[in-house]
Amino acid sequence: MNTIIRKSMLSVAGLAFAGGVFAGPIAAHAAPVDGKPVAVAVQTVKAQGAQSHIDLNDEQVANVKAIIAATKKAGLPERAAVISIATSLQESKLENLGHLGDMNDHDSLGLFQQRPSSGWGTPEQITDPQYSTTAFLKGLKQVDGWQDMALTDAAQTVQVSAYPDAYAQWEQQATDLVAQHWNN
Repeated sequence: MNTIIRKSMLSVAGLAFAGGVFAGPIAAHAAPVDGKPVAVAVQTVKAQGAQSHIDLNDEQVANVKAIIAATKKAGLPERAAVISIATSLQESKLENLGHLGDMNDHDSLGLFQQRPSSGWGTPEQITDPQYSTTAFLKGLKQVDGWQDMALTDAAQTVQVSAYPDAYAQWEQQATDLVAQHWNN
């Protein structure tokens, strides 16, 4: 992706989230009433909207494990793996796709449908699960506050998809896959 466009997108995303659109844990702190403490409510991030699910074959499970391994190698937390897996579920259904001819979106390849012409790497690199995940995570780390963003917003800021809300439908399955495979 063009560096100027990427930086502009990241700047816009940073401004939007600095302005109050925040989807992380929120604690409602209240002062004691009549000297008695008031319970503090904590809201956790929930998967947005209707959730999709697919059954995975051995190749797809291997790709989940490769994404988790690359996330750990990058020193990032489970949330980064959840965002990465949900993104790959949306982009390729966790299949390491080569060029699909007329069915392909430009020159998009691999688990994340990254484009060589946009600077993601060579076709050989992009179709390597370790490399493509590391490239995605590098983009994610450049997004200020990604840890506290809604999954779909974090993924969209990196991917700049024509369907920005589509990532959200995979959050529950991605979360379940990370929970299942993180400690393996």
